[in-house]
Amino acid sequence: MTSPAVRILGIDPGLNITGYGVLEVVRGQLQLCEAGVVRGREKGSMTARLVEIHAGVVDVIASLAPSTVAIEQLYAHYKHPRTAILMGHARGVICLAAAQAGLEVVNYSATQIKRILTGDGHAPKVQMQQAVQRELSLAAAPDPPDVADALAAALCHYYLGVRPNQLKQKRA
Repeated sequence: MTSPAVRILGIDPGLNITGYGVLEVVRGQLQLCEAGVVRGREKGSMTARLVEIHAGVVDVIASLAPSTVAIEQLYAHYKHPRTAILMGHARGVICLAAAQAGLEVVNYSATQIKRILTGDGHAPKVQMQQAVQRELSLAAAPDPPDVADALAAALCHYYLGVRPNQLKQKRA
């Protein structure tokens, strides 16, 4: 009897562009299912943007049936606390969509994700795009960078959560 495929939905929360990427682990092999963006209205109200983000993530969850959601934790720079508060709104509706679907949500800091994929916790976006391209054997780097960041979150969960469990099962 084969174990069911594991699907990891990585999300890079944003008010204008929320990147997502779904990776599937089948018989120990990692593959890209789909990646893209959910766009909020550029000039709409905050409430309208949050409704669009929630609806978009609900659609992604319904169509791709992930088993886990990996999302980047909020980081607040002391010079820009308002940015973290605004991003918290987007992150909140994303977590709500996952909870409504009964999905586990795992959180990783941006520096942890970057360190896992590049060895540098402060890697620039271009380096992250190249790392995701390399790890998933893609013909081109994911664009926009929000998609690469979402896939990076999913890859981080694979390396820190899923893969160690697979190795334990093989030894047992």
